[in-house]
Amino acid sequence: MNTSPAPSNHENVVRVQNGWALLALLVIFLLGDFGLLLFAAKGDRDASNSPSGIFLVVSVLVFVVLIILFKGFFTLQPNEARVLVLFGDYKGTVRTSGFHWANPFYSNGASQPSSLPAGDLQTKLASAKSAGSGFARNLSGRNKISLRARSLNGEKLKVNDKRGNPIEIAAVVVWRVQDTAQATFDVDNYETYVATQSESALRHLASLYSYDYGEDHENTLRGNVTEVSQALRSELQERLGRAGVAAMSRKSPRPFAVNCRNAWVGRAW
Repeated sequence: MNTSPAPSNHENVVRVQNGWALLALLVIFLLGDFGLLLFAAKGDRDASNSPSGIFLVVSVLVFVVLIILFKGFFTLQPNEARVLVLFGDYKGTVRTSGFHWANPFYSNGASQPSSLPAGDLQTKLASAKSAGSGFARNLSGRNKISLRARSLNGEKLKVNDKRGNPIEIAAVVVWRVQDTAQATFDVDNYETYVATQSESALRHLASLYSYDYGEDHENTLRGNVTEVSQALRSELQERLGRAGVAAMSRKSPRPFAVNCRNAWVGRAW
């Protein structure tokens, strides 16, 4: 039995045709096709004009082709990307905002959801568990993925610290999609993956530190919030990188809170 991991996909940024230029060109062809159709219809009234039937067939075929080509238009907002898939083959990712035209046969089916309803970590996990392996995906439209920064508000988790003391811990994870190919093809659903791995990383982090009164020069959850926060981000980045997701950071840190023996500690990290 082959247990080797599947190879990772990597994003390939591509450029597509300008939508406005193609729109003007297709409109011209459409008007010409209507003219050919009128010419064919006028020829039908004249029995001496035998090629009118051929013109009529050509006009209909051209019209069908133009309708198909018109389906290739799409728009992208700032911080939005579209993954191009042609009959199951990844062709690249468009990251430039604006009005574009691409091969109309690029996949327009179900893709990773651009966003999930706002809610805490446990709500997201409960939705994923209830759906099982067939987690319902939203039709985000032509495999579009949001590249905007998002925050995952985790509710309090009951865990044990390094000394085995029961504590409650919570964190806010700020993340964004970095590699659209990995997010689309390497995990079943990247938002569910982020929620699950964030909880797992937070539980593991709590087991590595004491809440308070550690050994000499030992970091604790209560006394070294900044150091613990950096450790959490490093572990999150290692886990989420497999799904093309980046855990973001700023000069001003994110909210972090730990609760033990009903003594709450909160700080910006």
